[in-house]
Amino acid sequence: MLRSLYSGISGLNAHQKMIDVTGNNIANVNTTGFKSSQVQFNDTLSQMMGAGGSPQDGQAGTNPAQVGLGVRVAGITSNFSQGSAQTTGKSGDMMIQGDGFFITRSGNEQLYTRAGSFFFDANGVLATATGEPVQGWTADAAGNVNSGVQPGDIKMPLGATMPPKATSEITLKGNLTSDYPPDPLATQDVVTIPVKIYDDKGATRTVTAVYTRPIDPTRATQPPSTTWTINLYEKYDPEYPDDAAKTVPVAGTTADMTLNMGGGKPVISLDDPTPGGALDSEGNMVFKAAAADGSDPGIKVNMKDLTMYSGLTDARVFNVDGQTAGALTSLSYTVSDSGEIVGVYSNGMKQTLGQVAMATFKNVAGLEKVGNSQYRTTVNSGYAQVGEPGSAGMGQVISGALEMSNVDLAQEFTNLVVAQRGFQANSKIITTSDEILQELVNLKR
Repeated sequence: MLRSLYSGISGLNAHQKMIDVTGNNIANVNTTGFKSSQVQFNDTLSQMMGAGGSPQDGQAGTNPAQVGLGVRVAGITSNFSQGSAQTTGKSGDMMIQGDGFFITRSGNEQLYTRAGSFFFDANGVLATATGEPVQGWTADAAGNVNSGVQPGDIKMPLGATMPPKATSEITLKGNLTSDYPPDPLATQDVVTIPVKIYDDKGATRTVTAVYTRPIDPTRATQPPSTTWTINLYEKYDPEYPDDAAKTVPVAGTTADMTLNMGGGKPVISLDDPTPGGALDSEGNMVFKAAAADGSDPGIKVNMKDLTMYSGLTDARVFNVDGQTAGALTSLSYTVSDSGEIVGVYSNGMKQTLGQVAMATFKNVAGLEKVGNSQYRTTVNSGYAQVGEPGSAGMGQVISGALEMSNVDLAQEFTNLVVAQRGFQANSKIITTSDEILQELVNLKR
């Protein structure tokens, strides 16, 4: 009689915990990075009423007879399935697509979270909404990240400067026409391409790349010449190309370099092997001054993608390296799939400022919730395996988005009904046992 009472009490306690867990899931349906939990029930020990017996002397064996003593909560497990993406457009919001956790620091303890709503505080430290610094690696002055060391606080170096860089390579693309020029009296075809370059102080200036090929005035040669002479000029006046006062070559670039376009693609050669020009190992033209010690690196002109086909000339500047000096004066930044934080300097250049770290565990279900959507390790979770986002076993980072809760409301409301009915059924066990006990007491009147 009393066994049924205590079985009913254990059922009430177990289903009350199920309601508690389900209610917590529903309460966190909109909590960023929240992972829902489920209750697992096990029966408790059973009282042996009769042991099992083996068959003997032609008699069949007997099975054990046991009376169960109720139910207990065997465990409450977290569901770490991927939550949906909520697009925010905010640079500091990061979502993990795949496995892994962001690492945060609370005092001297490392915690782990899937909630990626971060911001840079007044000291330039990347932190969570509740103030814990996010762990990762801060880049050096050149933008290099060493992810092989212990991760620490990520700090944006506001006010840091980026030194200027002189132009070392110009890339030209497009077509140089193979047709005769429109002017029937022209003795040469000249194509000029202005190029803005940078010096070693970051100052800009414009030089002109001049392509020249001879034209037979009688036009007896078919097709016209496919050999172009190239020079770089600081000043260039097309009406007075031979006037030294109006046409000033870039220092040392007086050598004639030729571009043979006979096959439609460039074959570069150096006609005059003076110190004013050279070919590098890749066949690019290099204009440089005649420095005795060879210290002038020169300006490399990459023309491998130029063509010479019939039609309009549209040769143009595709890319010029070099830059002016810049400073990091704002918190404008982007985040890559690998968790790299890329800042934008005042000169428009971008440079890596740091990279967030990510951790995975052998048993994520062994992590302990500590509030604020964060977890700590336990003896059963295993040690954190730290690495870069996108590396082996690590998820990728999606910038401008947050991971929503993975709570399934339909399932949780169903669990709520099941827990309620289970609670009611167990309460009936107690009231029925009470009625039987009342009948027993009423036997003596």
